[in-house]
Amino acid sequence: MPGLFVRLSISIFGLWLASEIVPGMEISGLGTFILAALLLGIVNALVRPLAIFFTLPFTIMTLGLFLLVINAGMLALVAWLLDGFRLSGFGAAFFGSLIVSLTGWVASRYVGPRGSVEVMVLQGSIRR
Repeated sequence: MPGLFVRLSISIFGLWLASEIVPGMEISGLGTFILAALLLGIVNALVRPLAIFFTLPFTIMTLGLFLLVINAGMLALVAWLLDGFRLSGFGAAFFGSLIVSLTGWVASRYVGPRGSVEVMVLQGSIRR
């Protein structure tokens, strides 16, 4: 259960960061941030695999770059479903999803599979 809160917090932070950086992406209120993070997780778990499957030829032809368009579409879907979440267009959705994805990717380097923060300590000797 703590892992859910850690990952939800990371998503909320990514959405907040994107809304601060990307012009045309506005999220109003803490409740909207929480709902957007939850809904983004649900959309990424249920809708995104179907979108990837049906657009597989485009994804292969673009060597995976079309996945960035799919991510933007998932963020736009969440914005369409929530009242306090506005995107001005595809560019805002694209760059917003890029920031949310990068934030999650960087944070996942420090969070284990159960949601706990992991620190790796390397010990060894240096030979000269």
